[in-house]
Parts: sequence; C-alpha cells; structure tokens
Amino acid sequence: MKPVDAALLTPFKDVIVFVPVHTVNLVAIVILNRGKCGLSKCITRYLVAMATADLMVIVCDVILCWITDLYWWNTFLYYTPVCRFIHFLARTAIDSSVWLTVAFTFDRFVAICCQKLKTKYCTERTAAVVIVTVSALFCLKNIPWPFVYTPYITANNIPRGCRAKVQFYIAPTWRAFSWFEQLLTPLLPFCVILLLNALTVRLILVASRARRSLRDGSNGKKDQDPEMRNRRRSIVLLFALSGSFILLWMSTVVYFFLYRITSAFRHRLLFSPFQKFEHAGIMLQLLSSCTNTAIYTVTQSKFREEMINVLKYPFTLFHKSVELCKWQD
Repeated sequence: MKPVDAALLTPFKDVIVFVPVHTVNLVAIVILNRGKCGLSKCITRYLVAMATADLMVIVCDVILCWITDLYWWNTFLYYTPVCRFIHFLARTAIDSSVWLTVAFTFDRFVAICCQKLKTKYCTERTAAVVIVTVSALFCLKNIPWPFVYTPYITANNIPRGCRAKVQFYIAPTWRAFSWFEQLLTPLLPFCVILLLNALTVRLILVASRARRSLRDGSNGKKDQDPEMRNRRRSIVLLFALSGSFILLWMSTVVYFFLYRITSAFRHRLLFSPFQKFEHAGIMLQLLSSCTNTAIYTVTQSKFREEMINVLKYPFTLFHKSVELCKWQD
C-alpha cells in the first residue's frame, strides 16, 4: 500500500466493479445455508465456506487494498500497522479460497472414485474439520507477511503506507519464502485440480461404458439411466467450479513461469514488459472470487429457484404489509 501514479494503476480502476459483488456472495451464503438447494450437507458446507472465503477476498484484497491505494490513502487504513494487517488478511483470504476449492474437488473425487472411502470421508463433520484446518493452517502460514513491509513515509512520527523491504528481494530466507508462496498458491492447487479432474473424468467414462453395456444387455433397449443422469448432475457443479478456477488462474500461473523462472527472481521494475500481463492476471484472479454464484445459478435449478424467492421476498413482504394495512382499515 504505497502512493503511486494513478496512471500506472489504470487497470485497477475497474476493480470497483467487484464491490457490489459482495452482496451477491452474501445472497449465495444465505441461500446455501437454508439447505433447500437439493445438495448434501457435505457439499453445502464446502460451498458456504468457499463463498465466505470469496467474500473475504473481495473485502480484504479488492476494497481494503486496491481501492484504499487509489482513494482512501489519507484514512486510518493507510497507517502502516493497519495496512500490514490488511495484507495479512488479504493473503490469507486468497489462500483459503484457493485451497477450499482444492478441498471441494478432492471431496468430490472421493465421492465419485473411491466408494469405500466415501461413507467415512464425505460427511458433514469431515467437511467442517477440513474447512477449519485449512483456514487455521493458512493463518499460520501467512504470519510472515506483515514483517515483509516497512513504512512508505513517516509524517508527524506516524508511519504511513506499506512497501516491501529491500531484504525481501535479496535475503535468501525471504527469496525462499517468496518461491514457497508462489508454489503453494496457485501452482500446486492448479496441478492438483487438473490431476483430480483428469482421474475423475477417466473413471466416469469407464464406469459409464460398463453401466451402459450392462443395461443394454439386460434390457435390450436404450433407455435413460437415472443413476447416470444423477451422476452427471453431481459432477457438472464440480467441473464448473474447478474449470472456472483453472481458466481464471491460468494467467497467473503462466506469469509465474515467464517471470520467475526465465527471468529469475529480481526486484520488479515499474515499467516491466510483463507489467500489463501481470495486471491482467491479477484482475482474472480477483474475478475468480465473483464467479461461483453465477456458476451455482447456471448449473443448479433449485439454487435458481431459491435465488428468485430471495429476490422476490422484499416485494412479497411489501405486498403483505399493504394487504395487512387494508385489512386493518
């Protein structure tokens, strides 16, 4: 969090479009918590946790980091201790959002591909334990981040702003931490989700062919298999969520290889040729925190029904109030 020329941050002025999305995530959390979307309690736990983590990304990273840099640099949010804590929260929210997506993908992989383990692992209690564990681990993992930053300026003995220390770019310990940070999020989750989805697709194709052959041999006709139809519906949500994550984080992963490996680790120049590509990757990364609700709406008919009911509720309540006033008169 440091004052820079606004022209250099032009790509991030559009970040304001993310602000209204927090209400959409809140609506998704409310709808999922009602438990009327036809999803199991285990899936619902993961989806609520993911929506909450996405909401925290929007609040901490988009609003408190980027928008503060542009418009609120003269408020208490710009004090160094505060902005250090904001950077810690933002990094923790991003890590939690990413790894909860991985946890959800693994849960669905177990449910589809590991029938013996399914009854023990795919439960509401296990989901709660995984969510709490992931959140706690990444809170601990991001403790070093506040120590990365030093005040940008000191005015009237008050430290203001945050900029990375010089040691962050040259000290072996900080360089190792930076590589660990990039590998843990998003490179490792990216590879894990691709692998789990590939294994899931392979097993589904094999099981579908075997089941189709058995039904054709026993019935002598090709009718719709309700089990396969239900299975298809259950994996649509998985592939939509993980596919969205892969597409929106791909730019960040490509940037990691282009910049970190080919150019080695060095201080990022203000006018680096990779700057626009980096900005685009960050914008897509932030967008990944806004797409899940749209995915629920597109893939889940009962979620659409519940969302319509929530949107209609204020008007229904107003209509009932008018009718009650008329009746009292």
